[in-house]
Amino acid sequence: MSMVKFYSCGRCGDDFASPSALRYHFRAKHLGKIYCDKCGSEVSRNNLKQHEKVDHGAATAKTKHFWWNNPSRRETCFVALEICVTCRMCHRPFGTIHSREQHEKQDHHFTASKRAQMSTEFSPESIVEYRSPKQLQEFVETKLRPIPGLLRISCMAETDAVIDLIKECFPLPVTRLIKGGSYIKGIDAQDWSDIDILLFSDAFASTEDCRERLTQALDEMAGRLKKSSWANRILMEKNTPFSVRFQFKCYKDLHSHSFDIMPCYDALGPVPSEGLKRHLFHTLNHCRNRDHLQLYSMSLLQYQVEFVKSCTVGVKDLIRLVKHWLRTSFAKSTKENKFRRLPSSYALELISIYVWQLAGKPIFFSLLQGLRAVLKLLVRYSEICIVWYDHYGPNFQTFKKASHSQRRPFILDPANPIFNVCENSNAWDEVAHVAKQSLLKPLFNGVPAKEPWLYTNIWSDMQHQDADKPPRHNPQ
Repeated sequence: MSMVKFYSCGRCGDDFASPSALRYHFRAKHLGKIYCDKCGSEVSRNNLKQHEKVDHGAATAKTKHFWWNNPSRRETCFVALEICVTCRMCHRPFGTIHSREQHEKQDHHFTASKRAQMSTEFSPESIVEYRSPKQLQEFVETKLRPIPGLLRISCMAETDAVIDLIKECFPLPVTRLIKGGSYIKGIDAQDWSDIDILLFSDAFASTEDCRERLTQALDEMAGRLKKSSWANRILMEKNTPFSVRFQFKCYKDLHSHSFDIMPCYDALGPVPSEGLKRHLFHTLNHCRNRDHLQLYSMSLLQYQVEFVKSCTVGVKDLIRLVKHWLRTSFAKSTKENKFRRLPSSYALELISIYVWQLAGKPIFFSLLQGLRAVLKLLVRYSEICIVWYDHYGPNFQTFKKASHSQRRPFILDPANPIFNVCENSNAWDEVAHVAKQSLLKPLFNGVPAKEPWLYTNIWSDMQHQDADKPPRHNPQ
């Protein structure tokens, strides 16, 4: 872990070795400039009106912001983009996080006290009031882990039957199928589970052809599911632009699974070469069509699943705990902040895996220590920079472009070198606040870091901007 102190520019995030270098940079690059609220670029204060007139005509602005002005569509994206720069109160889009935060403070009076009031609400099911590691372990074993035995076997049989039904109801021949979601990764809980099904078909000649035929295929599949013999156990939801969604009542109606069915053109095939994967990464990097970008990204689902699925049982229990903490520690969104978006489940999964890897990948470990490490890292969200090299290397040009991004938090998808999984949230400051409040609760009161979690000692809960930065993770 690096002990070198850097001085970060508050405007662009660039790091400098000395205060004098930072001052020179600020005078040369930022002095006399302000942010444009529409595109986030820095322009001279005197030239702002001219910039808006030339670069932000009505037609251009309409085209630029169409995608993210549509909340319902944005929530259905397989790969989220730029959501972190939308206001959580009015959903107005901004070019930078800084300009969005300034708008929230000035126009909505979103002060620190208001943020605390609107973010924190520990429910009766919260585990932060527990007082011992033993209680936490018992909670995971009895309340979070799926119940083994006959119930689990019956559940597996019924989900397999539903997947066979999906293949029958899809109007095009299915050549390959990929399964994902918490159920397949092995991180589902007793009261929540989701299953993603990716259907590949040779009937799609290309990604462009898939997009053109997708809506009709989804409508036909949804119609057939409604008429199937299982219809009384399937609660259909509204189709998204890329998928059919429904809730399935499982074994004896004791629980349900949330299914997300996504047809796609098979851009990689069952055994892709390194060259083919690099070609897909190159295509993703240069793709400017939002819909096509989603469909290309779907092809990487299997690698996302494998990355999480390969973890140990203890890590999967830690992931369940972190997700339970998220579900039971935050206040519900209101009309005032209805556009607030907390981090995705996938982002929390990757953060949990990251702290475990920093600890040296122990097979057996204290869940209390693991959860404490996750919360302490969330407090320092503005310094998070996590990268894995499982499917791309540091010299890969697409990876370089993404990793040089100054946005924080930054967690690069292990399977996709253009996707920062943190960009689907605009409420990381709320996450940090609730994490800090959680660390003050009885569960963590007076609990020191123990081996192999001693690295968390350098993560100060207060004034984290002056502390040493967590290292970029590189397993190689």
